[in-house]
Amino acid sequence: MLRAAPSCFFALAARLKSPLACAALALTGSQAAYAQDAVTAQSATQSPAKIDFEADRVDYQNDQETVIAAGNVLLKRGEQSVRADTVSWNSKSGQITASGNVRMVDQNGNQLFTETVELDEEFKAGAMSGMLLALREGGRLAANAGTRDDKGRVELTHAAYSACAVEDSENCPINPTWRITAENVVYDPASKFVHFSGAKMELFGTPLIPLPGLNIATDGRAISGFLIPEVGYTPSNGFQVAGSYYQRLGSNSDLTGTATLFTDAAPMASAQYRQLTGKGAFQITGYVTNSRRIPIAGTGTSEQGFRGHIFANGKFQLSENWSITAASRIASDRTFLRRYDISRDDRLRSMIEAERIDTNSYLSIAGWAAQTLRIGVSQGQVPIALPAFDYRRRLNDPLLGGKVELQINSLAIQRTSGQDTQRAFIGARWDMKRLTKMGQEVTLTGLVRGDVYHSDENFLTQTAIYRGISGWEKRGVATAAMDIKWPFAGPFMGGTQILTPRFQMVASPSIANLNVPNEDARAIDLEDSNLFSLNRFPGYDRIEGGVRFTYGFDWQMEKARWKLKATVGQSYRLTNEPTLLPNGTGLSSKKSDIVGRMELRYRDFLKLTHRFRIDKDSLAVRRNEFDATVGSEKTYLELGYLRLNRNITAGLEDLQDREELRLAGRVAFARYWSVFGSGVFNLTDRKEDPSLSSDGFEPVRTRLGVAYQDDCLELALTWRRDYVATGDAKLGNSYLIRFAFRNLGFR
Repeated sequence: MLRAAPSCFFALAARLKSPLACAALALTGSQAAYAQDAVTAQSATQSPAKIDFEADRVDYQNDQETVIAAGNVLLKRGEQSVRADTVSWNSKSGQITASGNVRMVDQNGNQLFTETVELDEEFKAGAMSGMLLALREGGRLAANAGTRDDKGRVELTHAAYSACAVEDSENCPINPTWRITAENVVYDPASKFVHFSGAKMELFGTPLIPLPGLNIATDGRAISGFLIPEVGYTPSNGFQVAGSYYQRLGSNSDLTGTATLFTDAAPMASAQYRQLTGKGAFQITGYVTNSRRIPIAGTGTSEQGFRGHIFANGKFQLSENWSITAASRIASDRTFLRRYDISRDDRLRSMIEAERIDTNSYLSIAGWAAQTLRIGVSQGQVPIALPAFDYRRRLNDPLLGGKVELQINSLAIQRTSGQDTQRAFIGARWDMKRLTKMGQEVTLTGLVRGDVYHSDENFLTQTAIYRGISGWEKRGVATAAMDIKWPFAGPFMGGTQILTPRFQMVASPSIANLNVPNEDARAIDLEDSNLFSLNRFPGYDRIEGGVRFTYGFDWQMEKARWKLKATVGQSYRLTNEPTLLPNGTGLSSKKSDIVGRMELRYRDFLKLTHRFRIDKDSLAVRRNEFDATVGSEKTYLELGYLRLNRNITAGLEDLQDREELRLAGRVAFARYWSVFGSGVFNLTDRKEDPSLSSDGFEPVRTRLGVAYQDDCLELALTWRRDYVATGDAKLGNSYLIRFAFRNLGFR
């Protein structure tokens, strides 16, 4: 709500020397700006409503049949109201004249400020002078004068629109960052449109572009029209300009088409269709061009031809319990998305899933497929999972008072040039949690499961321990566990602390893991997140057997605005038998490595997280990971560092060592300006990965930019450098200019 005196706005409008501006532009699209009706006409069929009023004093002129109210006058008619210094009402003609700091509020919440206005008994406005219209969506429209014709249309002259602040903290006029000016503006309540003549955009007081045929809707609708162009430069395509047109197809659907021109490549067309239905929503986005593609290996003859990408997703809630989710991503080749700066993903996943969820059960029937974009990976080795079935039901234990969960699961994996695997199992898990009189939290768990597998062409899997035995194989799984937590709370260094020692025992019989394929449990690594898991493998295909004890503690301390949390633990296996857990995972010996996590927070200014794994024998740091965020919302530094020095078993492609540094930050200055940047650096040396061409330092991608942001405008210039070339996705410098206008469909 506007609380400042409107006189400052009128002074701003009176100084206009060039034509108008107005509201949420027809150049709108998926981010269309909306406005509401300035003055809403009452329906002709609606019965007249009573007008209530209050004032400091009221005079009646008998000879003119006129009532004059003065001093803090308030008129109310339903959701509409008028405030003014003085209001006169002619009981014979029904004309109402308000003057002196007039503020009208229509039934849609828009506010009209003016010096004088003529109204009828339905609060329809007539002639106005020195007018300011504050739209409910946040924009402001000021004009020197306005009139209303007998059809209810309001015409404004020499007007200006902006979503920017036009007063400072002392209620004095300031020039808005941007505004749209026009000679004439017509508001038509019947069509709920505002039409502009002679409109142009001004930025920092400088006229930029004309906006012929500019229109806005006042009822929240998005409007068909052009979006502001995007301008940039990339080493792969040269200078580029993208122009888009937004088409509103209905109240629940729209279409945006884009044409992009390049100086060093053929043009590209793209489109996005979106629709909201009674059951859900979906969208489809596609890109298409005809350009020359360089082989991904960088050698050979380039090929000219069709290239493109399609992405579609949606979700539909069929009933209270049933839903369907689907997504599909397909690219014509492995470098298209990176060359045209659409995505840097190294794989594209497609899926469809039907789910049923109620209070005590869950059912999922799904299918998954992926397209690899990685160099050196054969598409024929990428699995297709169809179908993937999972059903779970939770029951109350009537004997001991625990919870029972039954599960049925199956998975079929096919490869066009690789191993095929089918798996099914049925299992049951029982959990019971109790609190002892001394405060210990004891959880007992029992799990039984029966598995059946079938696989063929196992020799096509490169890593031997992943293959399993061809044909049919069966397996039984049983696990029993006891988990004890004993929290202690008390004061510490002027604050409070909670120390929670934890002990867990897990027992499973010896399991013939290597007889069955491993499709979903390959990337195992001991971390604080899986230290106390029943099975430290991430999936179902591998089960950790034997008897083990896990021990550790959680500690939390809070003092004033500081908060510190820590977790440390280790596990111990009783058996000396060889384990399928590879060397370097931290779990291959009787005694595991020591893992932990520490988190330090100070209000919202500082957050520091450290994850670590320490070798049990040499005390070498096998995992060293830092994530830090320091600063405020406007000025901050983000730092990420990861080093995996696990001395991993050779030949396990899922568990390679690496070292990486990530930096990002922003520094605000001069109130509205900021500089920002980020970088990703590969610090892995040849000892950790012999396949690398660099040795210890290789920038992957860096970015640097400058931005301006106030209450209504965002402007940014970004430079990015890519250091790795892949096929026709070249390395080099890229530049992007971005505009964003509040309440306008500019992107």
